Amino acid sequence: MLYRSLLRPLLFSLPPETAHELALHSLSFASRISTKVLGNRYKRSPFGDLWRFGLKFANPVGLAAGFDKDGVALEALAALGFGFIEAGTVTYSPQPGNPRPRLFRLPKDKALINRAGFNNKGAQAFAQRVSQHKPHCVLGVSIGRSKAATNAVRDYLNSFEIVHPVADYIAINVSSPNTPGLRELQEPDQLAPLLKALQSRNMELGSKPLLIKLAPDLTEKQMEAIVSVGRENNVAGIIATNTTIERDELRTPKTEIEACGAGGLSGVPLRKRSTTMIASLYRLTGGTLPLIGVGGIFTAEDAWEKICAGASLVQLYTGFIYQGPSIARDINDGLTEIVHREGFQSLDEAVGCRVKERCT
Repeated sequence: MLYRSLLRPLLFSLPPETAHELALHSLSFASRISTKVLGNRYKRSPFGDLWRFGLKFANPVGLAAGFDKDGVALEALAALGFGFIEAGTVTYSPQPGNPRPRLFRLPKDKALINRAGFNNKGAQAFAQRVSQHKPHCVLGVSIGRSKAATNAVRDYLNSFEIVHPVADYIAINVSSPNTPGLRELQEPDQLAPLLKALQSRNMELGSKPLLIKLAPDLTEKQMEAIVSVGRENNVAGIIATNTTIERDELRTPKTEIEACGAGGLSGVPLRKRSTTMIASLYRLTGGTLPLIGVGGIFTAEDAWEKICAGASLVQLYTGFIYQGPSIARDINDGLTEIVHREGFQSLDEAVGCRVKERCT
């Protein structure tokens, strides 16, 4: 309540990226003391140990990539009760990203538009920092293509080799709308050689789970092709979804939306689209490939929709901005009540239940 009544109005009075940097720097400063100060106030493990692609998660609620690109506040974020954190997106080459302004709030829609363009200090700086300050939870690292790279496979491999030692899993971001040509890497003829090269190097370094993050603007046929390529290259899971380039049915006036310009839309308007895609992926994989559901999660009921559609883990970003630091705890507490209310003995039992027509 303190966040929504006092801190959020203060942060929302600032330009969005300024507010984000202030929050991140504050968390970074607090990292060393956060565990002692917060204790177990936010931490939850309501379903016991959850095993996903060979890793043990304390709870199913994670922080999506994009919030902490350079891994500067991972310890403090873990103390807020997230079961896992996905840092990045990291690129091999340090890059400033797109010109500012590049982050916009749509409060009427509980949404954000961003076109950051993978602004980060580079994979080498990231790995060095995280090796000294790894969080007490599962750490995923999202890697993307450097804007200046002419050879995408080589560029991803360079990043992959550097972050591999500090990551518990690695997410291959081929779906951001803010790097020219990046989404073309979702095409099977480009995705297959990329995954093949990464998995080959992965085996040499000591295999870690490799996931792919997809755009929400794919057709069923495109998803089917991606699933086929993913299976052929032993991906450990799929993250669904990234931001959307669509602007359908928004409450924000059209003139305000047009003033924001290009970029990926996240938050409540993405919720239904991402949940529908998760259900499609669950059907296409027969429930055999773990799915991480992302898009418009603000409450436990939102997370439950993703789980019923087939997600075995969930992530949030925009919800964290709007709801505040207690969101992981609140969602975990709420999920506990929902699972018991719906008569399931475990969270795993509920995964994909609507696709399997085992829940309402």
